Amino acid sequence: MTIETSKNTISIGGDMLVDRLGYGAMQLTGPGVWGPPADIDAAQAVLRKAVDLGVTYIDTADVYGPGDNERLIRDALRPYSRDIVVGTKGGMVRSGPATRENPGMAMNGSEAHIRAAVEGSLRDLGVERIDLYQQHRVDPATPIEDTMAVFRALQQEGKIRHIGLSEVSVAQIEQARAVVDIATVQNVYSLAIRRHNDVLAYCEANAIAFIAFWPIHLEHLASSPVLGDIAARMNATRGQVAIAWILNRSRSLIAIPGTSSVAHLSENMAARDIVLAPQDIAALDALDFV
Repeated sequence: MTIETSKNTISIGGDMLVDRLGYGAMQLTGPGVWGPPADIDAAQAVLRKAVDLGVTYIDTADVYGPGDNERLIRDALRPYSRDIVVGTKGGMVRSGPATRENPGMAMNGSEAHIRAAVEGSLRDLGVERIDLYQQHRVDPATPIEDTMAVFRALQQEGKIRHIGLSEVSVAQIEQARAVVDIATVQNVYSLAIRRHNDVLAYCEANAIAFIAFWPIHLEHLASSPVLGDIAARMNATRGQVAIAWILNRSRSLIAIPGTSSVAHLSENMAARDIVLAPQDIAALDALDFV
């Protein structure tokens, strides 16, 4: 498998070309990522605006709702444009709204659960084949090789086009790749949190697209005078500069900032037009967060 990249685009799995600034749809749910959004029309407007602004990769998961987020995407965007890629995830179970004390989630990588989850996502997204299906988290009770064997079978059955992983180490990626081709890895990554630099380097070397979720982390960035100075000089927000840094960091990266606001979405998408000077990139690279 090869991966073609440019300043603005990347091919997932070698045959799905997407813009490197995508959209993470998790925030289009109810409180605690549970139930539908309070204003369904407004949420659908965000999704349609994202497509209007050039988003071609939309990320969701079966546990966002559960199911409500996938159905929201279906109702807002179907029939899907040929250039839209929707990636979803399975392998987790929700027991209720997430709170700081209790995320209300457990892993399940068993064959029975994965097969049922795929059938649910096919139905809720309104598609015959899922563009990108990612294991949401590795289940410590089920070897990743066993879960990937199920993913491989579902791919051979025509229900999954490409396979991805989420929140994994290099060792786990290698275990998965021993069973099936891995097109994407989705880990937390931002200007503030770079603990997965080794995973990014591995993806770069092995033609795997790295999907950076939670790519802004404003709570970590608010106190940085370096970031504030660069943003002020560029007449940009701190968040826009943080997104621009990610897009500059590696052509293997896809950033998926999420929002429930059309205005904030437009602000995030404008980050594609920011050109960071070499000295600013060096200054941001030198920041030491996590």
